[in-house]
Amino acid sequence: MYNRMAMTFLKKYRYEILLSLLFCSIYFFTRIFHILTLPIFTDEAIYVRWAQIAKQDAAWRFISLTDGKQPLFVWIAMILMRIFHDPLLAGRFVSVIAGALTTIGLYFLSLTLFKNRWIAFLASGIYILFPFGLVYDRMALYDSLVATSIIWGIYIEVLLAKKVRLDVALIAALIVGAGMLNKTTAFFNLYFLPFTLFVFDWKQKFVKKKLIEWGIYALVTVILANLYYAVLRLSPYFGIINEKNHTFYYSFHDWIQHPLTFFLGNLQGMLNIVLTYYGFIGLLVTLYAFVVMKKFWKEKVLLLAWVIPPFLVFAMIAKIVYPRYLLPMIVPLLPIMAVGLYSLLTKWRVVIFQIIILLIFSISYLRVDYLILTDFAHAPLPGPDLAQYINSWPAGGGVKESIGFFRKKALTQHIYIATQGTFGLMPFSLEMYLVDNPNVTLKGYWPIDTTLPKEVVKASQTMPTYFVFYQPCINCTNRQEAPRDWHVKEIAKYRQGIGTDYLYLYQVLPMK
Repeated sequence: MYNRMAMTFLKKYRYEILLSLLFCSIYFFTRIFHILTLPIFTDEAIYVRWAQIAKQDAAWRFISLTDGKQPLFVWIAMILMRIFHDPLLAGRFVSVIAGALTTIGLYFLSLTLFKNRWIAFLASGIYILFPFGLVYDRMALYDSLVATSIIWGIYIEVLLAKKVRLDVALIAALIVGAGMLNKTTAFFNLYFLPFTLFVFDWKQKFVKKKLIEWGIYALVTVILANLYYAVLRLSPYFGIINEKNHTFYYSFHDWIQHPLTFFLGNLQGMLNIVLTYYGFIGLLVTLYAFVVMKKFWKEKVLLLAWVIPPFLVFAMIAKIVYPRYLLPMIVPLLPIMAVGLYSLLTKWRVVIFQIIILLIFSISYLRVDYLILTDFAHAPLPGPDLAQYINSWPAGGGVKESIGFFRKKALTQHIYIATQGTFGLMPFSLEMYLVDNPNVTLKGYWPIDTTLPKEVVKASQTMPTYFVFYQPCINCTNRQEAPRDWHVKEIAKYRQGIGTDYLYLYQVLPMK
């Protein structure tokens, strides 16, 4: 009997099963292929190092709060470090998993909103090819996990509006609360909860009673999600979150002094970033879904609620705009793009025309994806991402080679390594791999002066001593190289992508 049921199921859903397996294969290939070839980025070094420390010492499980960052990403990376030997791989695999969950979440969200499994498959397939997702699903950064929490938050809140059940409200609290434990951006899931009433069944029987029930369950979701978030108050560093937020956003007191001064500049920069990642073809398909298609207008407005308001608010209050902050705001547009693409495909019943439409759409993304995987420095991506991740000093070009050099030197002798910087890429990227080596003493120094730190000079008298220099220096003759008066010898220098910045590796010469 069970065999017969299984065979019936496989026969009925054979195309969906095959497509799911194909999508799964493509997703993990694109996310894992050469995942460690991109140099370690400054923020990646910070987060991965935090995860290492939290893994080794339970007292530091909230270490990210010392810099005003919520800890969920660090906690997951900490767990994966028990599976992966390479700490950077463990950190980046958090985003691989997050991206996979986003792909699945887009399927369920689209299916729930548009009642069509092929639209749902298209939404998932678009995300797999989406360059914005591809970049951040391969990096040890918070943002891919933020996008996951946003998509699943929308889905479970839509389900709550449609089902109006307590169990759904409890699950919603878990999902939304988990997102809040990862990044402040996830609070939008609570702020925009009322927008899910767009898909509430206003024609059902006892609609007033159902609406009151929804209000009670929504309140339960809000209260429980905030209770889960309150676990962070156990740390004395909880207050630093607000301080850190003010580093990137204007407080209301500051913003009211100049409400629109930076709005147009921020908005223009953000639109350029979105258009670069979104692509011209993707934009046309999305506009088609709005302008031409009258169907599903409530569902499309609902998704826009998670896009336009946060986008405009961010443009008004942001002090710093990095492309990665926009990923969670853009992913909710993909189901709308899928609706537009499905409509175009169904208008052309001839298979050859459908194939042509899919090819034109896919190639616009595949070209960018290919360069992201094989030649990131030349990929047509926003300038800030190219600068930070490959072509400028925040990227870690030369870190891998330096670690190999130091490991070799430390095989038979004790060495001293000094770094330019005490927080960030240096010394954290070296600590990730060398801190447990008994033959290595590693210490960061900041600020850098025209003379070598006395501790470094003293160490050079008794053991091989090295200095890693990687970012522009105000007090240096060249701004790129070590100060002229330093008694050092250049061992190697590593260019950051195709940029003009280098990572320098010096040996400190013992002074007579």
